[in-house]
Amino acid sequence: MKLCYITDRHALEPVPLLPRVLDAIRAGIDLVQIREKDLATRPLLALVQAAVEAARGGTTQVIVNDRLDVAVAGVAAGVHLGTQSIPARVVREHVPPGFLVGVSCHSLPDALAAEAEGADYIVLGPVFETPSKLRYGPPLGLERLREAAAQVKIPVLALGGITVARVPDCLSAGASGVAGITIFQNCESVADRVRELRRE
Repeated sequence: MKLCYITDRHALEPVPLLPRVLDAIRAGIDLVQIREKDLATRPLLALVQAAVEAARGGTTQVIVNDRLDVAVAGVAAGVHLGTQSIPARVVREHVPPGFLVGVSCHSLPDALAAEAEGADYIVLGPVFETPSKLRYGPPLGLERLREAAAQVKIPVLALGGITVARVPDCLSAGASGVAGITIFQNCESVADRVRELRRE
């Protein structure tokens, strides 16, 4: 099961973000997606570089939301593309082999298109209702997750309203893992949360 921690420093305040990122890396989370859309380039790059350095030699891969330039400059493992980002096929033309490209998807057609354009994995959501994803409409539900997981060959990570109790249902529907902000930020210990999820 793949675990992807998506960062949100505003939701963490007044707790600083970098220590939480370092905790996630030490806990062995598979992916840390640095998703600080309003952070200026220089501090964003510094954050990415600190995370990449901490992850060196371990199993965690650090990816950067949308900012291909920062991902490349920070020697991150990859980039995560949103619905308004440059297409995955364009990214592929400018990155070395092995550079991860993830894509956010909100429907089966999105998932199929992302796979066709060369994405390595997709994050599909919102699967369950969550306030942060209301603009994308009603939650997709487990059946849509099941359809997407069955029809694409690349890993599908479930996103949106993910709780520890809901993880087994997502995996049963064919998800390769889960992604989220709250599930990794609203907990006392990331290491304990990761152990809890791995048991599920």
